[in-house]
Amino acid sequence: MFSDVEIKLKKKNKILFSRESKCLQELIKLIQLQKHRILVMWALDCAKIPLKQFEEKYPDEHRPRGCLELCEAWARGKIKMPVAKRAILDAHAVAKEINDLEYASLCHAIGHAGATVHVETHALGLPFYELTAIVLKCGKDSFRKPVSNKINYYYNRLLYWQENTERLELDWISFLLDDNRPNKEKLLSEKQKLKQKSL
Repeated sequence: MFSDVEIKLKKKNKILFSRESKCLQELIKLIQLQKHRILVMWALDCAKIPLKQFEEKYPDEHRPRGCLELCEAWARGKIKMPVAKRAILDAHAVAKEINDLEYASLCHAIGHAGATVHVETHALGLPFYELTAIVLKCGKDSFRKPVSNKINYYYNRLLYWQENTERLELDWISFLLDDNRPNKEKLLSEKQKLKQKSL
C-alpha cells in the first residue's frame, strides 16, 4: 500500500504522495464525485489542523492563516480573486523561506487548500503535502499508521461535508453555485486514462 511512498522517500523526493499513490485511490474516487463547493468546505476545514501545527512552531508567521481566511472570504464572494491569489502565493512563499521540510510541507498543504476555491484539482495538494509532513515527522519506519489514520480522517470529513454543506445555507461566489460545471479532478483523471490507452 505504501511501496510507492517508500520509493519516493529513498529518492528523497520533496513530495511523497501523488494521484498514483495506492493509499489515496479511495479518497480520490470520492473527491471526483463532489461539487466544487463541497471540496472547498472540506479543504478549508481539513487545513485547520496543519495550520494549528504550523502556528505552534511559527507563531509570528501569519501568512498561512491569512491564506485560509482570505480564500474563505473569496468563496463567499466577499473579496476578489487577485487578493486571494496573493495570499495563496504568500503561503507557498513561507514554505520556500523556512529551512524546515516538514513545516514547509504544511505551508504547501495550506496553500493548496486555499487554492481549492479556484479549482478542484488543488484539493489533493492538501493530502499530498500534509501526508508528506507526517512521513517526515514520523520517519520511514513509523509513518504507516499515522498516515492511514489521516487518510481515514480526510475520507470521513469529506463524507461529512458531502452531507452537510448545503444544510449550512452559506453565501457562495457565483461560480461555486454552478452545478453544471464538471468536476475538474474527474476530468483530469479521464484525460490521463485516455492518454495511457493511446500509449
